[in-house]
Amino acid sequence: MDVTFLGTGSAMPVPERVQTGLLLERGDRTLLVDCGAGVLHRLSRLEGGYESVASVLLTHHHLDHVADLLPLLKARWLAGETHLEIAGPPGTKALVDELLDVHDYLRDRVDLRLREVHAGSAFEIAGFDIEAFETRHSMTCFAYRFADGDFTYSGDSEAFAGLANFADGSRVLVHDCSFPDGLDVSNHPTPTQLGKALAGTDIDRLYLTHRYPQTEGKGEALVESVRAAGFDGEVRLARDGIRVTV
Repeated sequence: MDVTFLGTGSAMPVPERVQTGLLLERGDRTLLVDCGAGVLHRLSRLEGGYESVASVLLTHHHLDHVADLLPLLKARWLAGETHLEIAGPPGTKALVDELLDVHDYLRDRVDLRLREVHAGSAFEIAGFDIEAFETRHSMTCFAYRFADGDFTYSGDSEAFAGLANFADGSRVLVHDCSFPDGLDVSNHPTPTQLGKALAGTDIDRLYLTHRYPQTEGKGEALVESVRAAGFDGEVRLARDGIRVTV
């Protein structure tokens, strides 16, 4: 399975990083996980473009994870694509319906399938087998573990033992690391909090993502803080555009 980091930023834009989006590919199967502002533009740079993305899986409904949903629908319609599947936590159907109430000219332009998944469930989308786990965030948010390649994505979350246990044994974990040490934060972790939570887990490689502007120029310090707090796997910064084979 190949994972492309389309966007590794947050709700506060920086020039080098757009908002959240991951593209998963396995053979001819493609899944977009989250669709924040700038993700559609990033997709347009790839060989398959947004035309190849017929399925989207949302971790939660904050704007920096869903802002490009309707632009994606519109772009696919204009490109002649006929369907789009969107799945996510409870409330996903209402979210999309309400967006279409505002932009009603887009309703029925494509065959739109909406699905809701639940914490603790196992499900399949776009040929990927996935488990969902509820994180600690300011609204309902899911982490997802993908059976193919033992890949886990945290969504937005504080670092805590339950999520660490959910990801234990993964070859690759992509985890929220929004702020540097020294800030009093909630709903997201600092690197030391993350390293402590992951200490003792069997995770080969950790990518730090969803970084706010406060982390700019502190990349190496983030990595070193995770290691110093007890995580002994490989730690890397996620950057827009990098592609990882799991």
